[in-house]
Amino acid sequence: MADAKVIPFDDDRDRSRGSGAAAGRGPSGEGRAARTGRSGAAQPSDTAGSASGSGTASDPGATSGPGAGRGGRRRSGRTGRRSPLTTVPGTQPDAAEEAEEPPEQGGPDRSDPGAGPEGSDPAEGGAESEGLLERVLGTDWETRAARGLAFLRRRLTGEYEVDDFGYDQELTDQVLMTLLRPVFEKYFRVEVRGVENIPADGAALVVANHSGTLPLDGLMLQVAVHDHHPADRHLRLLGADLVFVLPVVNELARKAGHTLACAEDAQTLLERGEVVGVMPEGFKGLGKPFADRYKLQRFGRGGFVSTALRAGAPIVPCSIVGAEEIYPMVGNSRTLARLLGFPYFPITPTFPWLGPLGAVPLPTKWTIQFGEPVPTDDYPPEAAEDPMLMFNLTDQVRETIQHTLYKLLVRRRSVFF
Repeated sequence: MADAKVIPFDDDRDRSRGSGAAAGRGPSGEGRAARTGRSGAAQPSDTAGSASGSGTASDPGATSGPGAGRGGRRRSGRTGRRSPLTTVPGTQPDAAEEAEEPPEQGGPDRSDPGAGPEGSDPAEGGAESEGLLERVLGTDWETRAARGLAFLRRRLTGEYEVDDFGYDQELTDQVLMTLLRPVFEKYFRVEVRGVENIPADGAALVVANHSGTLPLDGLMLQVAVHDHHPADRHLRLLGADLVFVLPVVNELARKAGHTLACAEDAQTLLERGEVVGVMPEGFKGLGKPFADRYKLQRFGRGGFVSTALRAGAPIVPCSIVGAEEIYPMVGNSRTLARLLGFPYFPITPTFPWLGPLGAVPLPTKWTIQFGEPVPTDDYPPEAAEDPMLMFNLTDQVRETIQHTLYKLLVRRRSVFF
């Protein structure tokens, strides 16, 4: 009688449901045990080989004996005791039935040693850190970091090139322009017009007005050509002697591609097909008082015109509005200028009264406009020696810049907006 079941006296009502009760949900007591196991908390499971000798199926897919159905299934570890109604004499649990069931959804997986106290996935912390880096440094921070490390390696090993003027294009593109670009775009908010008037290839001579007490207009002009020209041209400025005798400033100017404002250097650069920039006013325009703002000073003897004629390079007039107001120069201490060897010593409403803070420029709104180029390749080679022709071309370029300045000032709404 190994297959006999123990049927309690209070289970007579199950018999009235027909013989399908045993093959369906099982005894009512067992169904209650199964429901109790599902609703209760997870408890340590009993082993099949306990001292009592009674065996029970612990796997969800196992049956409690012959003829038991879905109602006779029990989950391992759901209750600490077994009902006698589910005990079948002579049966032993299968070894596979002792496998512990995965935890219910919503709770942490206690079997995972890497799970946190809240059951969170450790990969989520790495994803959150990566997302924070992308928000702070940008989505392409890995590419920029790799490019920066490669740049440092080339700097340390000396694997970079400079020309005979000291111009370091890689350092200019990746460091100097990167430092000047926020000042150009965010601080002075420079608006660039007509930059396409600079030829896409070949030599060109850009002639611009000069102002601002400090030569920030030359740096902003260089960024305008570097960042806004469709052909990615680079501007090589001609600087005064003082620029190349100052420590640190001399090195940075050479690395950025600037050279001495002399006919020989300008001629060499133009013959190489470079875009050369010159500001003929020099210190007379840079250090003029605030009352004479936007009034062009004399353009010298027209040396830039003879250089352009010899090279056959077009002359591109350029007008810069906004630089005059960054340091309103209301005075000039000639005594200090002579002691320091400077052409002038500026006195502004903030300098030298506020010390280093007075050297911060005012955030004016700038406009840089490039005019139509003046061709020079139609003139014969001996035209560079004609003083009348040089005077006429010099006056033509100067008047073009002056009239453009007046037009830009009329259209300007405000100095700062």
